[in-house]
Amino acid sequence: MTDPHGFLRFPRRPVQARPVQERLSDWNEVYAGQARLPLVSEQAGRCMDCGIPFCHSGCPLGNLIPEWNTYAGREDWRAAAERLHATNNFPEFTGRLCPAPCEDACVLAINADPVTIKNVEQAIADQIWERGYAPPRPPERLSGKTVAVVGSGPAGLAAAQQLTRIGHTVAVYERADRIGGLLRYGIPEFKMEKRHLDRRIEQMRAEGTGFRTGVDIGNDLGAAELAERNDAVVIAVGARGQRELPVPGRELQGIHQAMDYLTLANRVTEGDCEAPAVTAEGKQVVIIGGGDTGSDCMGTALRQGAASVVQLDINPEPGGDRPEGEPWPVYPKVYRISHAHEEARGRAGTDPRVFASATLRFEGDRTGRVHSLRLAEVEPQARRVRPGTERGIPADLVLLALGFYGPEHGTGLMQQLGLTLDSRGNFARNACFRAETAEPSARAARPGADGIFIAGDAGRGQSLVVWAIAEGRSAAAATDRYLTGSTVLPAPIAPHDRPLAA
Repeated sequence: MTDPHGFLRFPRRPVQARPVQERLSDWNEVYAGQARLPLVSEQAGRCMDCGIPFCHSGCPLGNLIPEWNTYAGREDWRAAAERLHATNNFPEFTGRLCPAPCEDACVLAINADPVTIKNVEQAIADQIWERGYAPPRPPERLSGKTVAVVGSGPAGLAAAQQLTRIGHTVAVYERADRIGGLLRYGIPEFKMEKRHLDRRIEQMRAEGTGFRTGVDIGNDLGAAELAERNDAVVIAVGARGQRELPVPGRELQGIHQAMDYLTLANRVTEGDCEAPAVTAEGKQVVIIGGGDTGSDCMGTALRQGAASVVQLDINPEPGGDRPEGEPWPVYPKVYRISHAHEEARGRAGTDPRVFASATLRFEGDRTGRVHSLRLAEVEPQARRVRPGTERGIPADLVLLALGFYGPEHGTGLMQQLGLTLDSRGNFARNACFRAETAEPSARAARPGADGIFIAGDAGRGQSLVVWAIAEGRSAAAATDRYLTGSTVLPAPIAPHDRPLAA
């Protein structure tokens, strides 16, 4: 513990984002250029080094939070970097993208303000690179075993890095033209600049991981053939099946899936084109869905120059305090404001979200373009429409951010490997992350079928970046054990573990 009285002496002070108008004028990260180190070191000193650090339980990676808080409080960035990297392959991703359930599990959160764990993590992660504490770590010797990783999101990258470092020859296959999955095309630049991703990919290349882009396994290359070529295959294709909204008028022009819209915007920041094929410039934008993807669409639309932005959420507006049914250290559903909400509120003066609302239908003009939608209030529990509450709002651009039902079904990958679905619509797997196939004879029919593992959202369903990295690390340990009979790789979670719940 840096300061045994730190939590009494210092109030919680998060790092402040850049002013709203400044960040709306560019695509840089909301914290870009903000001074962190003196404030972060002070805030790290608020950590009590609890006898039972529940922040560990709040994070599936099992991050050694009190330890790196202590080192950050002393400004010993090398030691902090070692402790952070001990459990997390990509802290520069999680420090920017994770909603920090560890903070709600902080013991201080019982009756006070928790430690600013996320700020400390991001500061350490940035120091890791600025001070050269992340050199490539190629293996001392090769095992002679080959592993194919399908998908290059955080789960696939974590699995690939772990398996490469232990000595296996790993190739990552990505159907898009660049490595990164949703980190590349689903996360806006203002949440995480892609230089952080590019830097990690170059580190992994230097360690020996191979990358093949533009290869759709199951179409461009047979999935069964891939399994035969390799000693093991890790499937980490994510949960890319987007939920639909089957209401009248859905066929109108100007209604798009959120991820398609974000991908087009990210291609502009990548330099592929000067302007996106779908833009919010000058339009009245309505985002349907109250989650993080909807918030990302809002921030993107504001930077593109939208005339107005409204976000519809079918859930009731949460309160400011923990609900009785969600006691500490559970991550509670409380009223939260993202940076995008703050930006929209600054322009309109009110929260841009409309809670407890359901879309009934879309209405279009003579050219077949959407110009408005009809919505109504819903009852909180039953989600039934309240009679007499229907009203219309203008909409030139509608973005569907309704989440994901799981991995895409019926693909060549799924059919050729005989993958089955569990009760939640994800790829079925056993307690060792190994894929379950449709036919018991599949192992005999396809050499290598026994060495197929499922990692990340493809097996868990839509989740957080910390769960994806934890899945990748655990699946890598299971794969290494399959290939060699034992493993020293850490496995922070089991396939059926879930977040803390009351």
